[in-house]
Amino acid sequence: MDFSNTILETIGNTPLVKLNKVVAEIDALVLAKVETFNPGNSVKDRMAVKMVEDAEADGRLKPGGTIIEGTSGNTGMGLALVAIIKGYKLICVISDKQSKEKMDILRAVGAKVVVCPTDVEPTDPRSYYSVSKRLAEETPNSWYVNQYDNLSNSLAHYEQTGPEIWKQTDGKITHFVVGVGTGGTISGVGKYLKEKNPNIKIWGIDTYGSVFKKYHETGIFDENEIYSYITEGIGEDILPKNVDFSLIDGFTKVTDKDAAVYTRKIAMEEAIFVGNSAGACIKGLLQLKEHFKPDDVVVVLFHDSGSRYVGKMFNDDWMRERGFLDENITKAEDVIKDHIDKELIVVRTEELVSHAIERMRKYKISQIPVVDINGFVGSVDETDLFRSYVADKNVAEKPIKEVMGKPFPIVKLGTPIEEVSKLFTKENDAVLVDLKNGNYHIITKYDIIGSIK
Repeated sequence: MDFSNTILETIGNTPLVKLNKVVAEIDALVLAKVETFNPGNSVKDRMAVKMVEDAEADGRLKPGGTIIEGTSGNTGMGLALVAIIKGYKLICVISDKQSKEKMDILRAVGAKVVVCPTDVEPTDPRSYYSVSKRLAEETPNSWYVNQYDNLSNSLAHYEQTGPEIWKQTDGKITHFVVGVGTGGTISGVGKYLKEKNPNIKIWGIDTYGSVFKKYHETGIFDENEIYSYITEGIGEDILPKNVDFSLIDGFTKVTDKDAAVYTRKIAMEEAIFVGNSAGACIKGLLQLKEHFKPDDVVVVLFHDSGSRYVGKMFNDDWMRERGFLDENITKAEDVIKDHIDKELIVVRTEELVSHAIERMRKYKISQIPVVDINGFVGSVDETDLFRSYVADKNVAEKPIKEVMGKPFPIVKLGTPIEEVSKLFTKENDAVLVDLKNGNYHIITKYDIIGSIK
């Protein structure tokens, strides 16, 4: 009989799959190391087991202890599998930009999930780095994994992933391309492959908002490079010890939009349902295509499963809200089609300014058309109201007609977007769309900006 004693024994030996349509522009053989075949559906299963076993061996992790880790979700899943099999408790500290699916999966496998804000400095006590460390200090018989600086992370890939890729390509690999987060995968695989053949090129995929690319090229840790981004699993605002920059030949950065779009392309064109970092890797490959020759063998690693992003990259509404769907916006109706059923908020000439302010707060809007019995006769926006307030502190009790500006221009549903855009001026922040049935909708500058691709 052929069976495994526990699920942990099924980790590794993931398949190498030739990519076709999605890399048609690349004149080389491109192979994907599909890590979703691991039981936790990600590459992180490998290093989770290695880090736990090394901590057990040197006494950092004791029987019945609590494992604590800051994670983007995948390492947490790998640790959860190990914790279940080996009898440990697990606390996962995760940032709020991670998908709901990741959080739900972690809870489903018994982890306690602590959610922290994304857009804070690493040293901020609310950051998931700081919270992880604090919980480890406060929790008896606990072990803080620290995948960023725990070198068992990269060692797992040196011992497992690198040798697998070398064997599967019969030593013919010329390039290895992978997203860089903790740095364990690129450094471990890169070290093994370069020991086998120093001419193999190791490329890292970075994201805008991360420090890796500039630091690799200049040695400068530029805090101006750090800002919030959407792409999950790659990029950092710190320099993890697992990132060995001497092994990396170069980085290329991929935008949030491109990463999301290419994540969907992989599913639609290759029938491989993988996550956000895989999309970034494919777009990165295309950006690097001049580096590849016809006889090259390029291996790209797909980190995790698309099932963890069904509410994000694989959701049309989520993509549309961020301007990531390449929809053809040509007319006024295209701009408002996703919220055309919403009621137009108005204020009447005899109502008080305080009523308009209340409506702006309630509906989170900045402009309101003003109506009387004859129709649209004026408009108010937050800038007008602010100026009026500066001039007269009692303005809140005045009727709207005393502070209103000119009415917003009105266009038809089929008006070209270029004509609509010209109606926005310093004096005018909105346009009304006639829906033909006695109803109207509003287009703001925000809507126009959101339609730009």
